[in-house]
Amino acid sequence: MKRTASQQTFFHQRRKVCRGLLALGLGLVACQEQATGTAAPDTPHTSATPQEQAAGTAAPDTPDTSATLSLEILDLPQPRTRSDVSLEETLARRRSVRQYTDEHLTMDEMSQLLWAAQGITRDWGGRTAPSAGALYPLEVYVSTPEGLYHYLLDDHRAEVLSRQDLRQALARAGLDQSAIHDAPAVFVIAAVYARTAGKYGNRAERYVKLEAGHVGQNILLQAVALGLGGVPIGAFHDAQVQRVLGLPADHEPLYLMPVGHPTQGTG
Repeated sequence: MKRTASQQTFFHQRRKVCRGLLALGLGLVACQEQATGTAAPDTPHTSATPQEQAAGTAAPDTPDTSATLSLEILDLPQPRTRSDVSLEETLARRRSVRQYTDEHLTMDEMSQLLWAAQGITRDWGGRTAPSAGALYPLEVYVSTPEGLYHYLLDDHRAEVLSRQDLRQALARAGLDQSAIHDAPAVFVIAAVYARTAGKYGNRAERYVKLEAGHVGQNILLQAVALGLGGVPIGAFHDAQVQRVLGLPADHEPLYLMPVGHPTQGTG
């Protein structure tokens, strides 16, 4: 049954309130555990195999650097919905770009890429990428020289989770791939499977990973339209990426996507 405009607004506002209450509840539980000494000890997480550990080839664990609370909330520039570059041209020009100049991304570029990934395009909360049951199980993070950001799509803002440059630690977790080392921004797509599993059960994992592909292609095509380049990366130690970025336990990283200004001849 199609919802009326007032019903859509109600459900959109209720979802925002529920998210806030959930975050508050988790924060209170963590504080209570710390106060009573019942919190689980901080133990290293690694997805390295026993063979890698024995040979000393596993990427070293990096301390968890991000807290659950935001350091700052940033208002992002409003995204554009028109461009001088056609969709057909972006498709024809898209390449996997792994070499970048030293030029950082501007806040306008960052804003546009985040909007392309998960921006809201409908009053009821519909986004730029399709999602099974409109359940939206994905979260988007960005690691830059200035710090780590988490996209807050409801108000098109970004929360600062760390002011440290985590790209080198992230690259180590990503098998020392040069694109992760060199890119001025590394977008991280993480999945919260429970959001989809409640409705779709065992099919949830398939639907969530399909959705990650939609989001990844949006980022890559938007990068081309901005004169940038990127590459999707799936080869990394999941637990180490999660630890480096300080992701919640239920946020499983699916994609690392370095983005930057291509060096001459690589665009």
